[in-house]
Amino acid sequence: MLREKEKSINNLFTSIDVFLTIVSFFIAGYIRQSSFSFAFNNEYRILFFAIIPVWFILVKIFRLSEFHRIKLYSSVFIDYVTVVLIGTSVLFLFIFTFKLEDISRIAIFIFSIIDLFVLYSFKILFNNLIKRYRRKGLNTRNMLLICDKSSKDIISGLMQAKEFGYKIVGIITKSKTIESLYGDKINIYHEDVDFENLLDTHTVDELVYCKKKFDEAEIAPYYFSCKEVGVIFRIQSQFFTMLSTHGHIDYFGEIPFYTIYNTPSNYIALHSKLILDYIFSFIILLLSAPFLLLIALLIKIDSKGPVFFKQKRIGLRKREFYVYKFRTMVNDAEKLRAKLEHKNEQDGPVFKIKNDPRITKIGRFLRKTSIDEIPQFINVLKGEMSIIGPRPPLPKEVEKYERWQLRRLSMKPGISCIWQVSGRNTISFNDWMKLDLQYIDTWSLKLDFILTIKTIRTVFRMSGN
Repeated sequence: MLREKEKSINNLFTSIDVFLTIVSFFIAGYIRQSSFSFAFNNEYRILFFAIIPVWFILVKIFRLSEFHRIKLYSSVFIDYVTVVLIGTSVLFLFIFTFKLEDISRIAIFIFSIIDLFVLYSFKILFNNLIKRYRRKGLNTRNMLLICDKSSKDIISGLMQAKEFGYKIVGIITKSKTIESLYGDKINIYHEDVDFENLLDTHTVDELVYCKKKFDEAEIAPYYFSCKEVGVIFRIQSQFFTMLSTHGHIDYFGEIPFYTIYNTPSNYIALHSKLILDYIFSFIILLLSAPFLLLIALLIKIDSKGPVFFKQKRIGLRKREFYVYKFRTMVNDAEKLRAKLEHKNEQDGPVFKIKNDPRITKIGRFLRKTSIDEIPQFINVLKGEMSIIGPRPPLPKEVEKYERWQLRRLSMKPGISCIWQVSGRNTISFNDWMKLDLQYIDTWSLKLDFILTIKTIRTVFRMSGN
């Protein structure tokens, strides 16, 4: 019954998305022609009737009619961008195939912009409305957790994030730590509880297994019990992120083996990333050339020394290269570093000071806005870096790496990364390394687009140091 209800709601919101797309089409036509006379044109009618099935199918394929409880807005935006781009391309294919010469190409372009704005805005507004209701305890899903002492953060996160609409109705654990922390707020059950009876006598929508240790013999009975009564079964594990992203099944005779790649292996996606890196780097350097000349002049006026700062860094699989930046420090900054080592505010092998006395006046502005990083697009054109990827470390830093941290060098370094949009210097060195490995393990073109959007937002917030 619940599934049928969700299916009906999804169909309703698919229809709303299609309706909003049609409205966007009429608005674009009106803007282009200053009247609705185009609506009576036979060629526009062909396009109008093409929009309905095309957008309905695309919204269904990308599951945009579903209101996910936990999904990043940036990820939703990328999905809508993809739908509008594919849909608009199909419309242009219709125009070419049926030789619709009276159709204004500019009107189609305007339509795509309006449609993206309208669809995304509606989605965000409705999501915020739903979250408001969930904070009041409405539209909730009852969740039963199987935990150990490592699950504290997961439990706290679920309890605090009321807008997601999850209500923890019980915890199955033998951890005294979990029992002491949450026993007065949530029902605690020991692991020898009659689990089938618990499902039969309580309203449970989802079961989440979030123990650190993955025990197949322990998990199997929980899974089959949930399957019998139709309860959603979830397993929280970073291991499955790696499996889903970098693995496939190979067969040796009739024996299946699951092969896991330790770096991204999608040939087409990786080459698409490379091509996009070259295109966007060239465009950015070309369009910003006059502005970069002004920055260079200000640097020369502000202090003695070269405009650019060149420093040896470690790239893909320990390849050495020189990274380019606008100079933001006094000319003899490296010599002065030894006197400032005791003021280092970053743990691990990295050297960072918030109010570094070596930074020049113009340098402080360049760092705050991240403009000092723009010359690194030259490194991208040279094939040494990517726009998105783990930041390239210094040789001295790599010498102090622990073995597990060396894997961050298995992907081409980037101008921006998860670390740069997640707090930068407020993040510990070990967490920084883990974020880079998370990027490698979960990499996709979609993730790069999301990080690009977040980087642009970070630049405008002027949160650089």
